[in-house]
Amino acid sequence: MYVARLRVLSVSARLPTWAESACADYAKRMPKGYEVERVALKDEGRLGAALTKGARLIVLDERGRELTTTQFAKLLDAPSVFVIGGADGLSAATKSAANLVIRLSAMTLPHALAQVVLLEQIYRAATLLTGHPYHRE
Repeated sequence: MYVARLRVLSVSARLPTWAESACADYAKRMPKGYEVERVALKDEGRLGAALTKGARLIVLDERGRELTTTQFAKLLDAPSVFVIGGADGLSAATKSAANLVIRLSAMTLPHALAQVVLLEQIYRAATLLTGHPYHRE
């Protein structure tokens, strides 16, 4: 059985309790065959060491490409690393190194909320791919 190895890297300070609880809940509820590892980085300079070799690099930015849930679900077909920037976003170098730059919203989201929304979307995509009725068209 294929196991989707997904990693969420976030450049941030510690998450507030409500956001940490929500992110942990979505990570724990992932369907069988989907693993999500969450890594907090103190600064963007540590990003290179945290990347998974051979994984697709997906950067989140409010100017990125907008995807439907079905399009987003296709990103789970290979090992992927999702990167959320800190308060000042991510550098141009990180964005240009990415295989794909996507957005969760055209609006700027608080860092904690962006993490919760990303984990929920990964969960939603995984349930869509496994036939679970969580996602409805």
